[in-house]
Amino acid sequence: MREFIRGVGLLGHGFAQWRRRPGLMALGLVPAAIVGVLFLGGLIALSASLPALTEAMTPFADGWPGVWAAVFRVAVGTALLGAALVLVAVTFTALTLLVGEPFYERIWRAVEEDAGSPQLDGDYGFWRSVADGLSLVARGVGTALVAALIGLVPVVGAVASTLFAVLFTGWLIADELSSRALTARGLTRRARRELLHRRRLRVLGFGVATQLCFLVPLGAVATMPAAVAGATLLARSLQDPVPPPRQAQA
Repeated sequence: MREFIRGVGLLGHGFAQWRRRPGLMALGLVPAAIVGVLFLGGLIALSASLPALTEAMTPFADGWPGVWAAVFRVAVGTALLGAALVLVAVTFTALTLLVGEPFYERIWRAVEEDAGSPQLDGDYGFWRSVADGLSLVARGVGTALVAALIGLVPVVGAVASTLFAVLFTGWLIADELSSRALTARGLTRRARRELLHRRRLRVLGFGVATQLCFLVPLGAVATMPAAVAGATLLARSLQDPVPPPRQAQA
């Protein structure tokens, strides 16, 4: 639990960058706001059409008793909305990082410089950003499908689906946000994955905190610059030596 809380705290340190470099952090709001407006419109449209969409997807329930048809369609609608939120979170992250690459590169490099690592020369590049973004979206689609299926389980489905979606989406977001700073250290994609798994609770703490902030209205826009800064600090902390396991006392 201590590692999880430390990951949450790293997002807090990212927000603290507003005191150190307010102008630079404000620049990070621009691409997030542009992409956020597009996704907000999509979510509003989905919410408005959800009842009709749910009925169109479940014509076989027309002959069911009224209460059972309503309960089933509410479950389907909830599962669809949950899956949509997963897709929005990962797609927003991928697209915002791609659109705002020059802004966010300045942010994470400034954080590195303030922390004492100004000589990171690893090149991330536009096409690597595209490839990582597509990978994030593909994994997000898989997570959304699984979350939607879990949501259809009677009684416990909604809670289990929400927990699954928050944890797995948080992991994906932390992976993508930390990729720039880790790649600048010369790590391959495989090496990055191994490093993330060594500190999985810390990564989850950061990712889940970021994901929950994204769920607040306009939270994704406000959080994005801090998330980039916090992910840079996360990347630095992941290379700390792992302490050896304690020996059992006789």
